[in-house]
Amino acid sequence: MRSRLLFIFILLGPILFAQSVRKYSNEFMNIGVDAAAFGMANSVVATTNDVNAAYWNPAGLMELEDNQISLMHASYFANIANYDYIAGAMPLDRESAVAFSVIRFGVDNIMNTTQLIEEDGQINYDNISYFSAADYAFTLSYARNLPLEGFRYGVNAKVIRRVIGKFANSWGFGFDASIQFEGDNGWKFGAMARDITTTYNTWSIDEDEYSSVQGAIEGQNQELPETTEITIPKLQLGVAKTFTIHYDFDIKTELDMHMRFAQTNDIISTSSVSATPSFGFEVGYIDLVYLRGGVGNFQNVEQFDNSTKVGFQPGFGVGFQYKGIHLDYAFTDIGDQSVALYSNVFSLKIDWSLFR
Repeated sequence: MRSRLLFIFILLGPILFAQSVRKYSNEFMNIGVDAAAFGMANSVVATTNDVNAAYWNPAGLMELEDNQISLMHASYFANIANYDYIAGAMPLDRESAVAFSVIRFGVDNIMNTTQLIEEDGQINYDNISYFSAADYAFTLSYARNLPLEGFRYGVNAKVIRRVIGKFANSWGFGFDASIQFEGDNGWKFGAMARDITTTYNTWSIDEDEYSSVQGAIEGQNQELPETTEITIPKLQLGVAKTFTIHYDFDIKTELDMHMRFAQTNDIISTSSVSATPSFGFEVGYIDLVYLRGGVGNFQNVEQFDNSTKVGFQPGFGVGFQYKGIHLDYAFTDIGDQSVALYSNVFSLKIDWSLFR
């Protein structure tokens, strides 16, 4: 009897027992980008206005004054998983802008011991191989001013690629749509609808590789899993206001509401929609140094004694800007208050004017 790796089933889990319409699907796309946004607990949908707006609200690309590039890296689970992001954006003219971004979330150098024990029962370590489980997202963004003063909109077209070694891989595609409005009184409003048409993933499973792990747990995984999944839409709404204090200091504040059209562990949860609020602030000193904080991701977390406790995710961040170079750092999940994935995040943003 051959031994099998249990973690193979964890990696295949998203497609093993899934219904076609998924409450949680392509979850790596919900982590976010940009340390500045993480420091504000992801409360940026109304104020995002740089290259990273391609992720948070592509309508914000209309505030670009020049080309920009952005890079980010974060490590999770004691450096087992890596999360990387790169994006570039440019204004086309005074009325439109575009951006392109790539996200990768992956675990590399996973040991595959499915062939460790040979047919005669002997252990052969030479049969150990390595593989990666990685998720990719390629997003093309477009933004344009609307004829109505203060309004602008944005759209994303995204391609999703997910790979689990030789066992399975998938392609997916979907669209996002967003809008921003800035009034004469300085108040800003934003809305971002993700997967607005639903995001459709089609999985291809290597039957030979699957057969090598089939039956590892007696009575389970005897049939090939479903090969399609649909990601339901999500909506993020935000309102923001910036205050100036003694000319040198600016305080940007934003309150957001994050909604899924399904019942989840969010603090506000019904059978049709669930929601959790977030609040973030940024204190800037002469557009040079920034201090950020926020709290969000309020969840009803079940405890070991079956009681329920409200968990949340605080955020803290700092930033520095000089001659077109923006360096940001965020520290999230302080005190392990929630089950959020990340802790330390670094990002770099560069204005193309630096090279002119």
